[in-house]
Amino acid sequence: MSQREEVNKTSNARWLTHYYATRAGFSAIWVAAAFLIGKSASPFVGALLIAYPAWDAAANLFDATRNGGLKANPTQAFNAFVSTVVTIAVILAISFDNQVVLYVFGVWAALSGLLQLATGIRRWHGFSAQWPMILSGAQSTLAGVIFVKKAAVGVIVPSAVDIAPYAAFGALYFAISAITLAVSLSRRHGAVAAT
Repeated sequence: MSQREEVNKTSNARWLTHYYATRAGFSAIWVAAAFLIGKSASPFVGALLIAYPAWDAAANLFDATRNGGLKANPTQAFNAFVSTVVTIAVILAISFDNQVVLYVFGVWAALSGLLQLATGIRRWHGFSAQWPMILSGAQSTLAGVIFVKKAAVGVIVPSAVDIAPYAAFGALYFAISAITLAVSLSRRHGAVAAT
């Protein structure tokens, strides 16, 4: 690997570290807000339910455009599209039926989980710290199936609190990825400095 390629790889790894940390921070704040107001009937609950997929759409779009564009990153591009559609669907479903909201989140969690899994696999060779993203994608898919099942049988009256554990695991996986990448970068910097 040439020195220029090494510099580019390091720069991209730093950016990805910040990106994962930002996603972890947003999810952690969302979870805290969900537990604070998620069982109430306030308009803030609806805003929380809309904000989560909207943020995911924006984050995936930014990730794709920052790393070579939408064509070079089809999983993030499609994930941004899906999350945008889900944001619109949640806006419509909130005024219709809470069970429909849970269906929408379930389908979205399953599909976006598969796309995140694919992104993690695609990035495996270029960056370390992709195993948490792969695990997160798989767990998101499983959570989506559970949401759909709960919505189908009407076991719960869904709220932001019911989605909060899913978001909390997402925050944890993004945080682990950020920390793992930061440690890897620090070791690489130490190794270069020692030579």
